[in-house]
Amino acid sequence: MEVRVYYEDTDCGGVVYYANYLKYFERARTHYLDNHGLSVAALIQEGTEFRVIRAELSYRSAATYGDILEVETTVAADRRTSLTFSHVIKDRTSKRLVVEGSATLVAVDTNGRIKRLPPPILKVLGLPLGFTSS
Repeated sequence: MEVRVYYEDTDCGGVVYYANYLKYFERARTHYLDNHGLSVAALIQEGTEFRVIRAELSYRSAATYGDILEVETTVAADRRTSLTFSHVIKDRTSKRLVVEGSATLVAVDTNGRIKRLPPPILKVLGLPLGFTSS
């Protein structure tokens, strides 16, 4: 997925404000799910929501106003109840590594209680349907 860096994304030094990478990660996760036929709105209507329980970022180089960034996303099922999305952000032109990180999301029901990941979600994402740990 591509992200254009706008002026509003930058700090007073002209580089992307660090917290905005979390927004880029969020967009990339939504894009990833959409590309795999999973609408976040439809999942919510069906009773599955996701909550971020952990996020990590490692800054490698600065992105600045006008840059176009590529966000590569992969996903793995950690346990029966959570997914970890890994993200790598690079400059589109130079392929320079900008940020690496991940976010772990837990599945919850409409009351906010942790629930198992529904098998159809695992199947669409190409993840194992069975686990030995909880």
